[in-house]
Order: sequence, then C-alpha cells, then structure tokens
Amino acid sequence: MTGVSHISGNLPKRIIRPKAWSGPLPEPAIRTAEDLKDVLARPGCACTGPVYYMYRDIAQSDDDRVWMTEMQLRFDITVIPPRSLCGEYIKTKGHYHPEDPFGTGYPEIYEVLSGEAHYLIQTRNCSDVILITARGGDVVVVPSGYGHVTINPSKGSVLEMANIVSSRFASNYREYEGRHGAAYFEMESGEFLKNPAYPEATPIRLVQARRITDVSDTLTDPLYQLILDRAPILEILNCPEKYERLFRDLYP
Repeated sequence: MTGVSHISGNLPKRIIRPKAWSGPLPEPAIRTAEDLKDVLARPGCACTGPVYYMYRDIAQSDDDRVWMTEMQLRFDITVIPPRSLCGEYIKTKGHYHPEDPFGTGYPEIYEVLSGEAHYLIQTRNCSDVILITARGGDVVVVPSGYGHVTINPSKGSVLEMANIVSSRFASNYREYEGRHGAAYFEMESGEFLKNPAYPEATPIRLVQARRITDVSDTLTDPLYQLILDRAPILEILNCPEKYERLFRDLYP
C-alpha cells in the first residue's frame, strides 16, 4: 500500500481496510486526533478526524477463533495511514500492560505487514527507551515491563501491522495520558523531542527488528501462521514469567 498522498490537518471520514488480510473483518474501532490530544508534542494541535483503524479479535476461521478464545489470545490488525499531527509523525496513543499473577508484565508481539514502523518502547522509570525500526515481514516483541507507542514515519505509505496479545487484561493508557505522551516525540523534521514530563528519561537507543531464533519454538514465521500451527511459543503471552531470560536478551 504505497503511493498514498501525505495528509496533514484533517482526514476524510472514510474507513481504511487492511489489504494484507484475506479473512472476515469487523467494523474497526477508530482512534481520532481528538483522542490523541493529551499525548501530542503540540498540546494545542487543532487536528481532527480519524487517525488510525483497529480491527480487533479477528480470525480466518471459526476453528481458529475457538482455539484463540480457549487459549485467551487475541489477533488484531491496525492500519495507520500517513499523516502529520502538527509536525509530529502519526502514532498510536501508547499504553502499558499490567503484570500477570507472578509479577511479570504481559508482553505483546507485532508483525509489520506492509509499510514501515517505529516502535518506541520504554520502561516505566525510563531507564531504558528504545526505538525499534521495522519493515514488512519484521516481528517485534514488546518485552515485559515496557510501554509502547507505534509510529508511522512515512510521508507516503500506509502502515499495516498485526499483533497477538493475551486477552486476560485491559491496556493501561492513563500513564501516557498523565505525562502527555511517551518520553520522546518523533517529529517530521527527523528530530526526537524530549517530553519535559520525563526529566529522568535516558537517551533513545536505536535498534533494528529481528526474529527470535534462540528458543525451541521460534517467532520466525508470520504471526498468523503461529495461530494456524497452534504454536506452543504463544505461551509467552500468558505465561511471560517463563521467558524472562528471553526478554532480557531481546535488545541488549
């Protein structure tokens, strides 16, 4: 999905559906610029209208849906068209995940289906802030204990991404709202503006997305293939306490 004109200001009220998905789709949840007003670099930004589209809890077959329900997993696709938000690249709102009963935060797995993504992840105390760059086919794991924002750093391409996450919890957006966004804002100029609400934040570390190949069941396949294979590695999403070494080694 390339060749899309860069849109600034307000978006037309139309739904953008993912092209990288062949299964049935529900109507999307739509995040608007108004929803993001508390997390933008420019607090007075007057942009309005739809910003990105979230197709949640989707499956290619009834059997897959039954299996995911039993395993307490959810598969989503998010579509983020290129857009300027008062000089800032378009992004998701940002959230943290709670901890599981063993005190380990729930992780999340993403795959870029098309386009380019920047995943800005950070620990709660901002002792580690990482920008992960990913392109079509790349898989990104948001480790236990990290909040995350997804950015579309393109002026002409739609970002389509899939994710698999546990359905045992609800995401926490309040911390990002309370501190007016993530520790840094990625501007269209290429600059990363530090959010003054995070004086403690360390400098951003830049890393490239990579596949996980150091466990018996790897995350080298497309995400939905893991569902088709009923892959045991998906246990990582509901039992993250078993994979703490893997999380430590992801982005050294």
